[in-house]
Amino acid sequence: MAEHRSMQRGALLDAARSLLSEGGTEALTFPALAERTGLARSSVYEYFRSRAAVVEELCAVDFPVWAAEIEAALERAATPEAKIEAYVRSQLGLVGDRRHRAVVAISASELDAGAREKIRAAHGGLVALIVEALAALGQEEPKLAAMLLQGVVDAAVRRIELGAAEDPAVVTETAVAMALRGVRG
Repeated sequence: MAEHRSMQRGALLDAARSLLSEGGTEALTFPALAERTGLARSSVYEYFRSRAAVVEELCAVDFPVWAAEIEAALERAATPEAKIEAYVRSQLGLVGDRRHRAVVAISASELDAGAREKIRAAHGGLVALIVEALAALGQEEPKLAAMLLQGVVDAAVRRIELGAAEDPAVVTETAVAMALRGVRG
């Protein structure tokens, strides 16, 4: 029985990921979840009491996986510069990933304070990974520099997500250049 429940919960989360990546947070509704999974709407409420609860669970499941991929890319990089490049590239490389799209949609959405706090903590964990590399490069304000670097990454993510005029590879290369060389180009 517990296994069946866990399978249904997994199916609901998967449907939520699809809905988020296709239509953003507006698309994530209980009727849509019920339709995608073939469950009755009342059954969806047995698993999640609100949309925010679905989103929180997605964060709990997807953020650690996502962060682990970025962390692994950083660990493979030998120098502080290579770590910074890996940090930017690995995040932008995940943009096409459905989990990443769900995470981006979630980050952009209206969430309750608890869910927002969890996202901030997860992002904080990612930013902490890069603070060390920035300090090693002689950044006098490594924490601030890490937050600003994440701002460049977030802007590049949005650019790619929007399907802007530039090729995603061009957005990625420009973001990497900004991260490594600042505005000197």
